[in-house]
Amino acid sequence: MSKAERHRGFAVTVFLPTGDPEGLKIVEKSNWSGRGLVIPRSIFPESKNRQELENTGVYLLFGPSETSGLPVLYVGEGDPIKDRLSNHYKDDSKAFWTHAVGFTSKDNNLNKAHIQHLESRLVRLAKDAKRCELANATVPIPPTLSEVDEATAEAFLDDMLLCLPVLGYSVFESGAEVAAQQEGGKADEILFLSGRSILAKGKEVPQGFVVFKDSTGVGEAAVTPSFGVHVPSDLKARQTLIEQGVLIPKDDHFVLGEDYVFSSPSQAATVLMGRARNGRVEWKTAAGKTLKELQEARVKS
Repeated sequence: MSKAERHRGFAVTVFLPTGDPEGLKIVEKSNWSGRGLVIPRSIFPESKNRQELENTGVYLLFGPSETSGLPVLYVGEGDPIKDRLSNHYKDDSKAFWTHAVGFTSKDNNLNKAHIQHLESRLVRLAKDAKRCELANATVPIPPTLSEVDEATAEAFLDDMLLCLPVLGYSVFESGAEVAAQQEGGKADEILFLSGRSILAKGKEVPQGFVVFKDSTGVGEAAVTPSFGVHVPSDLKARQTLIEQGVLIPKDDHFVLGEDYVFSSPSQAATVLMGRARNGRVEWKTAAGKTLKELQEARVKS
């Protein structure tokens, strides 16, 4: 999807059939034949007879992680998806999930090959983005599709990826993609983090805070004993980035091996500096203005 297409306006409709904001959600997008359902696990038994679940589709299981500080994700496909979701509801092997997100076609134009392609692509995107703990053991091998069928599946995928962040699921977009979307911005929006013998460069983005490749972070010996005590997710996030190969050890520090999107400027600063930090005052422009000062100036202008 081109940058121009990504920034074209569109409408997403979220319908709450039970009137409960935390309950079942039906999701549709303008000029799209797809339909999404967000189903909390706690109400799956009374939601499983929805007609949409009788169709061929792809589904995502989301839940919190006890170890990584990132959401856990499992991607699957079903024909229909109702049977697969019913098995996951009863099966303790996927005990982590709290919400299921299913996507089907309103005009039933998705076949088994289409959804296998979607499953493979979604797993690959999540694996490359490294913004979740992926429960899929391997990346499924995509089926061989005709040029027309592949175009159909990719177009459906594009619309899914536009809807998911609206629903709060931003795990498929890599740091490199986020950084590329910001090309051509103002030079004074590039921010730097320095101190403790490290130097990092990043930028505030709608997805959180992107830190650019080759930025550095403190080594394990420099991490303070109290790190992660008050916010355990920061410690888990740092450990996960090391395990994923995003933070690469080099001499007595770490180097960011790729652009990476953190949930906030404070999380980015804390993970890189190995101690609790306020990102709004730690990240500064080349001229010395803090992110806090930039944000306040934007509000006044």
